[in-house]
This record gives sequence, structure tokens and C-alpha cells, in this order.
Amino acid sequence: MADHVSRVIAQWRQERPDLDPSPQGIIGRLHRIALRLTDELVATYADHGLGEGEFDILATLRRSGPPYALTPTELAAQTMVTSGAITKRVDRCVTQGWVTKERADDDGRGRVVALTSQGRELIDDAFTAHLANEARLLEGFNSAERAELERMLERWSSRLGL
Repeated sequence: MADHVSRVIAQWRQERPDLDPSPQGIIGRLHRIALRLTDELVATYADHGLGEGEFDILATLRRSGPPYALTPTELAAQTMVTSGAITKRVDRCVTQGWVTKERADDDGRGRVVALTSQGRELIDDAFTAHLANEARLLEGFNSAERAELERMLERWSSRLGL
């Protein structure tokens, strides 16, 4: 049975036989999969009282290792969002008691965002559930298929400069 993207490609072949719509077979499906994956991931974050932005902040601090603290500039670089977005995300996390924002020891003008014990416990639980969710989403692939898909996506990502 043809999926949505196959039907779209068939329509374009009918309407514009002068063009090759085959790239849509990959790009269209990846786009649709990405949207669905985002919905699936965000649902797991929500199960832990987190939005996507808060999860990203807490996970970035946690994976940075002890003392689980980074400057807002480092957070922005590691999460690939603007400094304004970081400020809003961090402020929401501060309000919840998951992080603190304090002056840097070496520079009274700078700030450091640090994970609290409450934030660390939360992200440890949420990240465990996140990985289980990702594994569930990949259940249809065996380990060789997963490795091949990862290799191809990594190569493509590199070519796109991501």
C-alpha cells in the first residue's frame, strides 16, 4: 500500500512528467518522520513536567559532568539556540528550582547556570525515559540496520555542515 509521500510523488509525475520528484521520497518522508518523532519525544518530556527547552537545558548541564554548570554562552553553543532563548529557558528552570543562576567566581560580571540536586534527579529520570522512548521508536530496525542508518545520516549531516 502506498504511503502519503508515494501518492504525492505519483501526482507530481502525472502533472509534471518533465521533472523528477524522486528526492521527495527521502526528503518528504524524513520531514514527516521528524515531525512525528518530535511529538513522541515531547510527550515523554511532558510526562516529567518538562518542555522541550527545559529538557534541553537540564540534559546539557547534566552531560557536561561535575560541577554540572555552564555559562549562558556555553549553553547557547551546546544547544544551538539564541542567547535570548537560553535566557527564557534558564529563567523557567530557575523558577522551578531545577537550576541556579549565579555570578561566576572568576568574573563578577559573568553568570553560571548550575544544575540543582532537584534538577539532576529530574533529568536523570527524564533522560532514562527518553532513551527508552527512543529505543521503542527504533524497534523496527535490527542493530545492523540502525548502524547503517546512523552512518548514512551522519555522512549526510556532515555534508550539510550540521
